[in-house]
Amino acid sequence: MGNLPKPLRTVMYVPANKEDWIRKAPKYGSDALILDIEDSVPLDEKSKARKIASNLIEEISLTGVSVFVRVNEIGGGLTQDDISYVVQKGLYGITLPMVKSLDDVKHLDEMLSMEEEKKGLPQGSIFIDPILETAFALRFAYEIAVSSKRIAHMGAAGGRGGDIARAVGYRWTPDGQETLYLRSKVLLDSKAAGIQYPVTGLWQDINDHDGLRNFAIQSRNIGYTGMTVIHPSHVPIVNDVFTPSRQEIEEWQCLVSAMDQVRSEGGAAVNFQGGMVDIAHEKTAIEMLEMCKKLGII
Repeated sequence: MGNLPKPLRTVMYVPANKEDWIRKAPKYGSDALILDIEDSVPLDEKSKARKIASNLIEEISLTGVSVFVRVNEIGGGLTQDDISYVVQKGLYGITLPMVKSLDDVKHLDEMLSMEEEKKGLPQGSIFIDPILETAFALRFAYEIAVSSKRIAHMGAAGGRGGDIARAVGYRWTPDGQETLYLRSKVLLDSKAAGIQYPVTGLWQDINDHDGLRNFAIQSRNIGYTGMTVIHPSHVPIVNDVFTPSRQEIEEWQCLVSAMDQVRSEGGAAVNFQGGMVDIAHEKTAIEMLEMCKKLGII
């Protein structure tokens, strides 16, 4: 791979046919943007959206924001055109909607390889983020995750009344209990496949910031490292939830120091803040500190 996956706390959708929205988007503080050519763009605006996305990808990436493009689903006859326009320097990944089979991911992988070769880009440098919106995709999330080396971020969403709700049949509630299993199952599949930074789905109610925060906290508590958002006002809330606190960072640093000290004395475990810790806890602390470094907060 030409790139390494990044921890992404917030990934904000922006319709790709709205040039002024895209240009303003980096100032809101999201770690990544998804320039959307799919559901948020009318059919007669698809061509315009491709051209706008193509013109702005490198410019936006130079601001330090990771840039995805959500293309149209495989089998709809539009994906190849989407890919031919948007694959270029500065593109971090392709978000693939409505995955219906492993062949969808493999087909996209092949298209990306051909475009990378055509445009002189390193092979495998563009990631794939598969959106699991079908019952098949949710059931076979692990198999999807290992079907391409390009898959670097994956997760399950739990929105109200959309493709996933229709596929599964759940009734949405604000506390998210009806989708907790789905989100947890896909999270486990993602981690088992070696995906380091799984990202979960969005909160649809633009004005319910308390609900958003609760959903984000639940998502972080079960293991997600970020989530997608649809409105700029959601970015600071989600960033806050998924950014390790100063107290957490200091605790991890102190734990590593305590383990260094006990090893120098010939030991392998130490009483730390009232509990016994050993190398397993140290590895966790080191991993979290490494993520903090990648986020630029230490």
